[in-house]
Order: sequence, then structure tokens, then C-alpha cells
Amino acid sequence: MTAAAREAVRLWAPSAWIGGRWQDDVLLETDAGGAWRAVTPGQPAPADAERLAGPALPGLVDAHSHAFQRAFAGLAERRDAAAPNADDDFWSWRERMYAVANALTPPMLQAIAAHLFVELLRGGYTQVCEFHYLHLAGPADEAGALAFPLALADAAQQAGIGMTLLPALYERAGFGAPALRAEQRRFRADADAVWRCAQQFAARAPVGRDVPLNAGLAIHSLRAATPASIARLCALAEGFAGPIHIHAAEQTAEVDECRAALGAPPLAWLARQGLLDARWQLVHATHAQAAEIEAVAATGAGIVLCPGTEANLGDGLADLPGWLAAAVPLAIGSDSQVTRGWREELRWLEYGQRLARRRRNIAAAAPQAPPAQTATAARLFDAVRDGGGRACGEAAWGLAAGARADLLVVDPADASLVGIPAHRWLDALVFSSPGRPWRDVMVAGRWAVRNHRHPRSEAIGAAFAQAMGALWSPPA
Repeated sequence: MTAAAREAVRLWAPSAWIGGRWQDDVLLETDAGGAWRAVTPGQPAPADAERLAGPALPGLVDAHSHAFQRAFAGLAERRDAAAPNADDDFWSWRERMYAVANALTPPMLQAIAAHLFVELLRGGYTQVCEFHYLHLAGPADEAGALAFPLALADAAQQAGIGMTLLPALYERAGFGAPALRAEQRRFRADADAVWRCAQQFAARAPVGRDVPLNAGLAIHSLRAATPASIARLCALAEGFAGPIHIHAAEQTAEVDECRAALGAPPLAWLARQGLLDARWQLVHATHAQAAEIEAVAATGAGIVLCPGTEANLGDGLADLPGWLAAAVPLAIGSDSQVTRGWREELRWLEYGQRLARRRRNIAAAAPQAPPAQTATAARLFDAVRDGGGRACGEAAWGLAAGARADLLVVDPADASLVGIPAHRWLDALVFSSPGRPWRDVMVAGRWAVRNHRHPRSEAIGAAFAQAMGALWSPPA
């Protein structure tokens, strides 16, 4: 689903990130569909073009988000009854998360998501892939119903961010558990419900004329869906061009249980079934062997890493050099929302590798590679720009003709850039912190943030505070 027709605009940037490097004097022209009609470096500033206040970068895709978990960010950082001993990990965090999921109503989710989406815009994301498994709004609701998805669509509309809804197949508590636990009851959706939700959302979401919306499909994980149900969803999706996402190999316990139940770890099992193709996005893919990386690379599937969340949950470190060497498409996501900007995610992505390997510039290619690949920030940025576009179902992404007209304007007053040579700005934006939020943010040819100001931030913030008070205030 695309945004409504809009007035074409002409912009001129003193410099812009194009083709893996900063290029000067760039004229950017949009069309009525909210895409770039032309992007032309080396052009004098036309009198009728708006002059941007700083260098321009393409917006990035947040390729993995659970918006409702924004209400929980920062509130699981103490030892409590869910983890009374030393084993506080993903699984004990999950028990705490269930209480939040079961307390939400659609209006509360709308308020929480709108606040998050403004934060994501400020963090440099212009599209969010919402991995959605909060299906049932009440006891009488049908699996895959639209109350929560439409609340998310309303939130995207209010914030002005693009969104890809990914309703998730979720039908059991684990490999050895044929049913859901009581606290997972809101997550129930079989393959037909997921397919129906995606189709109905694409047809009925009321805000498509204002912000770009589309729908893909998701499978929560191999532990939460049977092979038969996965096969059913794949059969329904025969000929479907949208993205298909799945959590895979995030936790070592999950890998061990999958091997015991299915005879192979998650990534290897998916590859052996012949399921994977370029539509698929493997979220986390943390615990992958070299043979699995090779197998995934042969299918054309991509991966989505969420360094902030993976660090917060103690998941472990993905084999970033292995995935980069295999040229597997790479995207990043905010996941549990403990971090909400791509600069920090890229920093975590690289710094985790440095700590584990006790070396620097892990993601940079060897010196004999093209210059854009030998700079850590540039290689990571270009990888997640392209991989993020694929993850949300866009054929093209970035500052190029035919791609959606999204961009970020760097604040020249950002202290991290003062005195930095122009050709090193991206390095400083990623690896010199803290930095100011983006000065201006455009989504599909419309400004969502101007001069650091979001026009609805006060009202959105007040609604968020009210929802958080309802969730967390002690009873009277």
C-alpha cells in the first residue's frame, strides 16, 4: 500500500551520501508518488529548489520491531522473582514481558507505538517492520483480527513513518508443547489467520493514503509453529511478493531444542526444507555455523541483526564477518526498543565484535577492496540500507531514482562533526557519540521532522505518558 499522491518537490543538498561516498551539490527531485524522480550530483542550486540545512543521508529501515515492548524498555533491569538466581536471561525476561502484553488494549498500543515511531524517526529510521504477534484484543476476538494492527497503522499515521505489518504465525509454547500457555493466549494465530490478517490489513488500513503501508508475513519461530503450519503458510504465500520474517537461532537453548526435535538447528533446518528465498528475513541468526551461513547465502535470504536488544538480553554475538564475507543481505532492527536509533545499533554491532575478537574495524574490508568497503561505518551503513529495503519489501532504497523519497538532514551543529573533514562525516556520525538527532526527516516526499521538531510530539508524548501511567502506576 502506497501513500497518496503528493506535490513533487525539488531539494538541493550541499552534499549527500550516494554510491558509497559523499557527493557535492546534489539536486533531489521527487514525483507525485513520493519517490525520487532524479538524484543528480554536481548541480548548482536552482532558484526554485529548497536548500537543505546540512548534508543528506537516506533514511534507514528498522527491520525488526515489537512496538508494544517500548512500554517495557528499562523496566527489566533488576533481579526479581522471575529470575531469583544467577540465571537471568532471555527466558526470564520473557516472563516479565508477558505481563505487559496481556495488559494492553488497542488504544494503549496506539499511544505507545506513536511515541515509539516518533523516536524512531528522530533516530534516523523512516520505515518500521512491525513483527506483530499481539493478535487477540479480547476473549471474543478472532485470531488475526485487525484491532491491534489498525492501532499500529493509526500510530504510523500520527507519527508520519512508513510501516510494514508482519502478522506472525504463533500456535504453541515450544517444540514439546502442542498448545500455548495461558499467558501466551493473545498470540494465537494459525497460518490461515496470518494470511487473512495480512490481506485484510492491506485492503482496509485507513491511513494508506497518508503514510506508506504494506504487509508481509511472519513466523514467530520454529519453536512456536509446527512444520505443517509453516508449510501451509508457504502454500498460501505461493506467488506472494512481500517479505517473510522469522526469529531464528537467537538463543542456544532454542538451537539445542530444535536440533533434538527436528534433527537440525533452525537455520540448517529452514535451508534443508527448501523454504528460503529472497523474500525471507532471518531475525537474529545469532548462533550460526559456517555451513549454515553458506547454506543461507545460497538461498538469497537475508538476516536482521538487533545488536542493542541482543546485548540487553545476553543473546550472544552473531558471526558478523562470516555473514559479510558470504554477502548475505543484512538489516538492523530495534526489536525490544532498548535502543531506538541506527547510529547506536551500528556502533553496538561493531563494538561487540571488537570486544569479542580484541581487534578493531572488524566490519571493514581489506585495504585492497574499494574505498567505501574499507571504512567500517560506510560498509555497515550501505549494507543495512540495501538489506533494510529488501526486509520491508521495497525493490530499491536510498538516494536513487525510483527509490522512495526518504532522507535525513544532518545537523551541522552536531558536536560530533565539528572539525571533522567532510569525507569522514559518516565515520563520526556512527563512532563519535553522543550526537544530536537528525535535523530534518523526510518520508515519501513529506517532512515528518523539521528543525528537530515533530509537529505532534507534545500530544503524542502526553498520550504515551497516560498509557504508561495506566500500565505501571500502583493501584489506588
